[in-house]
Amino acid sequence: MQRNHITYPIRQVNNGRVVMALGYFDGIHLGHQAVLAEASRLAEELQAKPAVMTFSPHPREVLGKEANLRFMTPLPEKLQLFEKHGLQQAYIMKFDEEFAKLSADQFVEEILLPLGVVGVVTGFNYRFGRFAAGTPQDLERLGQGRFVTRQVGPVLIDQVPVSSTRIREALTAGQIELANQMLGRPYRTRGTVIHGDKRGRLMGFPTANLQELYSYFSPNRGVYVVRVLHEQRQSYGIMNIGIRPTFTDPVPRERYEVHLLDFQGDLYDQVLDIEFLHYIRPEQKFPSVDALVDQIRIDKQQAIGWLSTHTSTSLV
Repeated sequence: MQRNHITYPIRQVNNGRVVMALGYFDGIHLGHQAVLAEASRLAEELQAKPAVMTFSPHPREVLGKEANLRFMTPLPEKLQLFEKHGLQQAYIMKFDEEFAKLSADQFVEEILLPLGVVGVVTGFNYRFGRFAAGTPQDLERLGQGRFVTRQVGPVLIDQVPVSSTRIREALTAGQIELANQMLGRPYRTRGTVIHGDKRGRLMGFPTANLQELYSYFSPNRGVYVVRVLHEQRQSYGIMNIGIRPTFTDPVPRERYEVHLLDFQGDLYDQVLDIEFLHYIRPEQKFPSVDALVDQIRIDKQQAIGWLSTHTSTSLV
């Protein structure tokens, strides 16, 4: 997939014909996937290349509404998923204060048309232009006689539209299966294995401590059943997300620690992809290390039991 980082004003005109899917696409959930699929269909009809435009950094950061945002799909992972869904070109538009001032009309005249757009596909709730005043209906009006527009309706689960906000709420509540259903795949994080304080090993449950590669949105603190992908291999494990309240850390900080159920070996400095499959329990403080060890044994057995009914893997 061709990746194009562009800024406003656009200095290079694209003479090709593209059908552009528009959106921020955090999560690339089932609703987003429907938009991308429609862009591919329309591109085939119009004999054009299917393309997608996203924005970086996030508009909320630039407009001062929120700092230090965390994402379900940071940009590198998002681009990989775009390619997986058949997009041939990705346009990463730099979102800055100058770009934010563009009206809906200017966005069409000074961004879309110079890029050779012959078709535009959006979700039903897409907004664009200054103050997010532009709607899909405005795109249809502005594109008359110049490009084709398609609007994709909501994808419903339990009669409620799938959305990035709804997925974040599910992750925060520990509703992993619901979040994964809306994503159409397991929610994941990616990190490098670093040296920890070896407490897990001393307790009989060695863990891989992760330093996240990107600013991922963090699920609810607690214990999870996870699938771990590394070096063309997959393993299963239990992951704890939290500040380890049973121990007295001088500076408590959120940690990602995973105990693999079916792997032994050195993982230091390796990059692991962690897929969240099931929420076991919230984080809690135990009266002693022995009580914590007893609970980890229970967590491990619950994970093995869950995996035995949800995968073909045998861990007993």
